Amino acid sequence: MKNIAIYAGTFDPITIGHLDIIERATRLFDRVVVAIATNTQKNPLFGLEERVTLAKEVVSKHHNVEVIGFSNLLAHFAEEQKANVILRGIRAVSDFDYEFQLAGMNRYLVPNIESVFLMPSEHCTYLSSRLVREIAALGGDVTQFVPANVVVALRNKLSQRTPV
Repeated sequence: MKNIAIYAGTFDPITIGHLDIIERATRLFDRVVVAIATNTQKNPLFGLEERVTLAKEVVSKHHNVEVIGFSNLLAHFAEEQKANVILRGIRAVSDFDYEFQLAGMNRYLVPNIESVFLMPSEHCTYLSSRLVREIAALGGDVTQFVPANVVVALRNKLSQRTPV
């Protein structure tokens, strides 16, 4: 049996913390699907196709990683991909309560798929896409937090915004 993991999120934008989890997942699973959620409730800075393209560019060196956008229920998407694992990153204890609830609901919806949690490397525990967007929007340097292609995309996207 192949171990197929779904690593789902909004990835708005993908960060070095996400890449840290993906990189380690490539050694644990036969196939890793980076599942990028539409998630209009979060009002993402980048559109779904932009997020998919950025992620594809930075994971292209991994032969067992695929990036796919999705807009349905994660449990259903995981079944469609024939996954047996939903992979989640936990940065801090504050993440655990929410992730624990998600894992319980996913177990109810798809009992044959296990949730697996990975902690990012210590240098990534404080990092979130929301913080990266905020720092970039206020003119801060995000080069140490995201891949180079994301830095360029953030600069381009934020330069297009009209001031309020």
